[in-house]
Amino acid sequence: MLTKCICPAALVVCLSLLPQSAAFHATTTHKPLIQTHLKSSWDGFSYDDDDELLDSGVDSDFRAADENDDPVAKAMAGMALDAPEVYWDGEPIDVPVGSQLELSEENVQGVLAACRQEIGTMFGYQAENRGVGITGGVDYVDLDGPTVVLHLKGRFWHQRPTVLQRVGAYLTGRIPEIVDVVVEDEYELTDEANDAAILD
Repeated sequence: MLTKCICPAALVVCLSLLPQSAAFHATTTHKPLIQTHLKSSWDGFSYDDDDELLDSGVDSDFRAADENDDPVAKAMAGMALDAPEVYWDGEPIDVPVGSQLELSEENVQGVLAACRQEIGTMFGYQAENRGVGITGGVDYVDLDGPTVVLHLKGRFWHQRPTVLQRVGAYLTGRIPEIVDVVVEDEYELTDEANDAAILD
């Protein structure tokens, strides 16, 4: 589009910035240069939304809330789904990162319980999260020397390797003797496992 120039020298500079055909058009006619842009239509566009999968797979009565909905609306929708079961009854061990807890099953379980609360938006333990389709949970499986073995279950929004990495960082940041945090079956880290959780 040609801009209004103040002096003839500026006109030459302005015209030199235009494509050659546009500069020629601007100097030979007083009509404004109009370029036609074709815009695509959304006709026939198919939107692949996870809500459709959730609505058909999780529970026939469940209707997922939108992530932008009010927290109360999300929680109301989430109450239709059960929270992931936790197989440990102890108290959470809520200590700051950099703590030096001893490596033991009890400490791992307690710190994992605190992790479920602190990075809770990744999991389905809260009704609000379940309301938008997050049903994922994490369980302690075993302590294999300095390696913690966990089990991921349910559906996550984050990629499962990211969930494992975040939980691992939380644990190792409080129990420095932990060398590695792994899952009991590598399949648990796949998108296929996440998709299959919709139908569970």
